Amino acid sequence: MDEPTNDLDVETLELLEDLLVDYRGTLLLVSHDRVFLNHVVTSTLVLEGEGRVVEYAGGYDDWLAQRPVSEDAKPAPPPRPARKEEPPRAAKERKLSFKEKQELAALPERIERLEAEKEAIHARFADPTFFRSGADEAASLKSRVTAVEAELEAAYARWNELDQVSA
Repeated sequence: MDEPTNDLDVETLELLEDLLVDYRGTLLLVSHDRVFLNHVVTSTLVLEGEGRVVEYAGGYDDWLAQRPVSEDAKPAPPPRPARKEEPPRAAKERKLSFKEKQELAALPERIERLEAEKEAIHARFADPTFFRSGADEAASLKSRVTAVEAELEAAYARWNELDQVSA
């Protein structure tokens, strides 16, 4: 792929990233989009001059950390200015990824199913004839209702978390 991120809107770029991350094959990708490379590549091929191509594990930032730097090429450290008190920066506004949007859309239905299952189990517990069926079934339903309640709590928390980001 040659510069696949050119002219893509944010949603399409996120979709492309998600698809490439899930892709199990091999793909040769050329891009100047360093953030995109950091998100999707597992190794980087670098042309180092004199006809040498060297492979580094990871994306662009990983290459920066792994590359050999000769003494001649090291720039002199810039002079450090006196520290000024800066006002705290506002946290960078994060947007939901494609997968997170799908998850957020599916959460109400999942919560509804879990709530219905919980109510059905409680209705079985409320039936006086239920406890005549044996302790094994009661113990099994008790552990299931505990698991459903934990799943519900996690689903509500995740829904709240994703809803906060999308707001």
